[in-house]
Amino acid sequence: SSTRRKMNLKSERRGIHVDQSELLCKKGCGYYGNPAWQGFCSKCWREEYHKARQKQIQEDWELAERLQREEEEAYASSQSTQGAQSLTFSKFEEKKTNEKTRKVTTVKKFFTASSRAGAKKEIQEAKAPSPSIHRQASIETDRVSKEFIEFIRTYQKPGQDIYKQCKLFLDTMSHKRDLSIEEQSECAQDFYQNVADRLQTRWKVPPEKVEKAMDEVEKYIMTRQYKYVFCPETTDDEKKDLAVQKRIRALHWVTPQMLCVPVSEEIPEVSDMVVKAITDIIEMDSKRVPRDKLACITKCSKHIFNAIKITKNEPASADDFLPTLIYIVLKGNPPRLQSNIQYITRFCNPSRLMTGEDGYYFTNLCCAVAFIEKLDAQSLNLSQEDFDRFMTGQTSPKKQESDSFSPDVCLGVKQMCKSLDLLSQLNERQERIVSEAKKLEKDLIDWTDGITKEVEDIVEKYPLEIKPKSQALAAIDSENVENDKLPPPLQPQVYAG
Repeated sequence: SSTRRKMNLKSERRGIHVDQSELLCKKGCGYYGNPAWQGFCSKCWREEYHKARQKQIQEDWELAERLQREEEEAYASSQSTQGAQSLTFSKFEEKKTNEKTRKVTTVKKFFTASSRAGAKKEIQEAKAPSPSIHRQASIETDRVSKEFIEFIRTYQKPGQDIYKQCKLFLDTMSHKRDLSIEEQSECAQDFYQNVADRLQTRWKVPPEKVEKAMDEVEKYIMTRQYKYVFCPETTDDEKKDLAVQKRIRALHWVTPQMLCVPVSEEIPEVSDMVVKAITDIIEMDSKRVPRDKLACITKCSKHIFNAIKITKNEPASADDFLPTLIYIVLKGNPPRLQSNIQYITRFCNPSRLMTGEDGYYFTNLCCAVAFIEKLDAQSLNLSQEDFDRFMTGQTSPKKQESDSFSPDVCLGVKQMCKSLDLLSQLNERQERIVSEAKKLEKDLIDWTDGITKEVEDIVEKYPLEIKPKSQALAAIDSENVENDKLPPPLQPQVYAG
C-alpha cells in the first residue's frame, strides 16, 4: 500500500510539475515568459509584434503599389474618368477590408485572440454603470489624482514633466477608444518606456526613485483608464471568464490528494492560511491598478507558502507551490479571472512582470489557469472512466470521505461533522482508558493478596525460631571491673635539655 501510494504521488507530481525553466522566456533572455505573450517576455514579445507589424506595413505598401498600377491601367482603358475613379474607390475599399482581415490573422499569432467587432454606442449606453458606481469611481479617481499631484511635487521639475506627459497620454488615449485593445496596450507600454527613459536620461533620476515614480504613474493613469480598458466589449475576455468559471465549477470534486497538495486543513492555523489565500485571490478583482492586482496575487502566494511550511514543518519548494495554487484557484473560483490576467498583461508596467517576486507569482498563476483548462484524467492519476463520472456528476470522490453530507454543504457544517466524529472517537478512547485503568487496579490488588498469601504459607511451613540473646561482650571503652589486674599506664619521660 505504501509503495503504491508513492507511485501515485510520483504520477500525480508528473502531471502538475512545471520546471522553472518553463516559466522563463522561450527566447532565452532570462526574463519570465507568459502564456498571454505566447511564452515570450514582454520585451521579446513586443519585438515579435513589431516584426509582424513591419511585415504587415510592407505588404500594405506592395498592395498600394499594385493598386496604383491597376488604377493607371484602368484609367488608360477607360473612356470616362468617373468610371476609373469609381473602380479605384471600390478596390480601395476592398483593400481596406482585406487589410483589416489580414491584420487580425497576423497579430493573432502574438496576441490572445479577440473579437474585432466594434461596439455600438447603443450597446455601450445600455451597459453603462449605474450612477452610484460612477460616483464611487469618480471619488476614487479624484483621490488618486490628488495623491499623484502631492507625490510629483516632491520631484520638482521632473515631477512637472511627468505630470505633463501623463495628461498628454490621457488626452491621446481618449481619442483612441476605437482602437483595438492590443493597440491601446501598445500605447501604454510605449508610454511607460518613454517616461522611464526621460527620468533616467534627461533628468538623471536615481533608479530607485524612477521605480517609485513609475508605480505612481501607473496608479494614476490606470485608475482613470480602468473602466475603458478592463474587459472591453471589443474582446472575448468576458466569454473566457465564463468558460473558466464553468470549468472550475465542473471540477469542484477535485481533492487535495489528487493534486498532491502538501497542505493539511485539519490544522487550524493552516486552514486560516488557506482562507486568507482564497480571500486575496478573490480580492484581486476589486482593485483597479495592475500593480495592486499583482500585490493580491503575491499575498495569496505567500499565504500558500506559509500553509505548506506549517504542514510539512519545512520550507516549501516550487513543486509544492504550483499544485497548491491550482487547488486555491479551484476552491476560490476567482471572479473575472481571465479578464484580470489579461488586464495585468496588457497594462502593467512590464518591468514588474519580467522580474521579481510579482512576476514569478503572476507567471505561476498563468500556468495554474492553463493547467486547469487542460486538466485531464492522466494529470490527476485517474482512469478515464472515473474522470468522466466525476465530471458528469454521477459520483463524487468526496462522498467516499463522508456519506453524511453532500459536496455542496458549506465548510462550517463539514467541519462540525468532522469535530463530532473526533469527539466520538475521543469518547471511545476515554472509555477504553477507564476500563483498562480499572483492570489494572484489580490486577494490583490481586497481585498484593497473592503475595501476602504466599508469604503466610511459607512462614507457616517454615516457622521462624528465635534463639535467646547470649551475654553481650564488653565494649572496649566500657567500665572494666578488673582494672587492678592491668599494668599501670606508661608515664611520659620529660626531657630536661
